[in-house]
Amino acid sequence: MLNIVIFGAPGSGKGTQSKLIIEKYALYHISMGEILRTEIENRTPLGLIADEYISQGHFVPDQIIIDMFADILDKAPNTKGYIFDGFPRNIAQAKALDKMLTERETSVIAAFNLSVEDDALISRLLKRGELDGRTDDNLDTIHKRLAVYKEQTEPLHEFYKKQGKLFKIKGNDSIDEVLEEIMQIIDRLVY
Repeated sequence: MLNIVIFGAPGSGKGTQSKLIIEKYALYHISMGEILRTEIENRTPLGLIADEYISQGHFVPDQIIIDMFADILDKAPNTKGYIFDGFPRNIAQAKALDKMLTERETSVIAAFNLSVEDDALISRLLKRGELDGRTDDNLDTIHKRLAVYKEQTEPLHEFYKKQGKLFKIKGNDSIDEVLEEIMQIIDRLVY
């Protein structure tokens, strides 16, 4: 199976690139950000809990995310692969993902880290907040989210590097250039 993790700081282009990769390779997209936003919009019990954390710039606790992710993976259709967008966000979640995939006799083949400078991220997120009205895209929350990302998610670099699966991509390049670089790596791994 073609299982791909795509991670990066908020505003790095994970969602954009995930959608383009899905079109090219017909993968099933699991976006924790979209799932959480839907839960929040629908005011589900989980959505209310998640909203408390997210609106303060914090990540939702691991066990809630891992349990939700396992449920989503169990309900996902049979496919030739998955793209995991926004999950895992830390080492505990990465280990949980590896365990879940091993139980399904598959594994992650590549982890793409979209790397973008903080100034560019802040600019992108503020624009997105204006356009989409996302409450988590205000300057105060953005700074908190970037600090949490650096503390919790950046260690994934080393986790996937040790497995030989890490590919660092310059997310400042154009959308098409970023996609082309990712596709070249996927094609090299698969074909």
